[in-house]
Amino acid sequence: MDGKMDGKQEKKFHEMTETPVSRLICRLALPCIISMLVTSFYNMADTFFVGMLKSNSATGAVGVVFSMMAIIQAVGFFFGHGSGNFISRELGKQNYETAGYMTSTGFYSALAAGVLMCVLGQIFLEPLAMGLGSTVTILPYTKAYLRVILFGAPWMTSSLVLNNQLRYQGSAAYAMVGIASGAVLNIALDPLLIFTFNLGVAGAAWATIISQFVSFCLLLAGCAKGGNLFPRLSGLQLEPLYYIQIVRGGLPSLARQGLASVAAICLNRAAGPYGDAAIAAMGVVQRIMMFSASAMIGFGQGFQPVCGFNYGAKLYHRVREGFWFCVKSATLFLTAVGALGAFFAPQLIALFRDDPEVIRIGSMALRFQCATLCLSGWIVMSNMMLQTIGKTAGATFLAMSRQGIFFIPLVYILSHALGLLGVEMTQSVSDLLTIVCAVPIQLRVLRELDALERGELAE
Repeated sequence: MDGKMDGKQEKKFHEMTETPVSRLICRLALPCIISMLVTSFYNMADTFFVGMLKSNSATGAVGVVFSMMAIIQAVGFFFGHGSGNFISRELGKQNYETAGYMTSTGFYSALAAGVLMCVLGQIFLEPLAMGLGSTVTILPYTKAYLRVILFGAPWMTSSLVLNNQLRYQGSAAYAMVGIASGAVLNIALDPLLIFTFNLGVAGAAWATIISQFVSFCLLLAGCAKGGNLFPRLSGLQLEPLYYIQIVRGGLPSLARQGLASVAAICLNRAAGPYGDAAIAAMGVVQRIMMFSASAMIGFGQGFQPVCGFNYGAKLYHRVREGFWFCVKSATLFLTAVGALGAFFAPQLIALFRDDPEVIRIGSMALRFQCATLCLSGWIVMSNMMLQTIGKTAGATFLAMSRQGIFFIPLVYILSHALGLLGVEMTQSVSDLLTIVCAVPIQLRVLRELDALERGELAE
């Protein structure tokens, strides 16, 4: 594998380290925002079209399997962010051969992990469905949806790796084409397979994995263009050095996404005593909040390659400048979105399930989460920056806090103390506790970058 920089790579290096930070982040963020919004649409598409089956059990099943999809995504993000963070820093240092080896190692490791999840999931399908929080009435729908989703695990995990590796190389446009094309296809296939072919909830699952496979193929094609690194089998390095770097860069993502799935399971179990309507309502709220935050996350994804390249190039002032620009922009945006979401909460819930009890429960939960949505700007941008520059301990703690360290005990404590109201307000209380931790952690790292810039501290 050639370690020299070609013309396209040299041009990209200069763009990433010399273009004004705010302009560069906005240019890279635009395709990421589009990708995240379209992806959120197709994450919500299954809930929307399954809701048209007029069954709380079917809608609840999609919410239950969402936690398994979060586990699959956790593995993909672990290898994608773990390899991508390292790749961006190595490209900043102009170490192209090492970056190429990591591209292959991250991709093929995720592919193998996806195959393993598929096989084990099919063998233990019913215990897995119950373990995810399914009730007896929801179980037939859960198994039908989960069985198909598991078949797509190999290319779902590896697609996330390709998407993130492209983003961290500053090629967000190629990532956008791959992700958005699959998302649009999923939205088209859902009604066709659910209603025209009469496959019911399983049709939604088939629509998801078919569209994910199309995304996988397009992302792989994008890796062969624009000076991007292609995951060649010959570049696979089964050496501790590469896996240590994947763990360093990917552990926060694994913790965040893995605990998100555990949190979803705990949420389903806490909501279970209040009926299928409560499980359906909380599942709808999860999807709406994911969409609400998607533009902000896409904006942060535009910051990550800028952060990695410039940190690797020792241009620490550009890293700090990018962080503050993203936090201010995200906080203003989320404040506006939170206000609109709280005001139109019943109408938003009714889009997915026109059931009075689902609307009542979901509206209250959505309003609680909208009240603290503006805090996510600092939390998420801090987490992204710490992860990208290799501050594994701080990034992992912040990743675990919001939906793990605080959320999981709180959902049980508050549900026992306040009943359904406690379930509805858990995420907001968790957000408040997380921001209390995130502010001092991030301020300390920003001071360290300032000291590195002045030469008062060794990297």
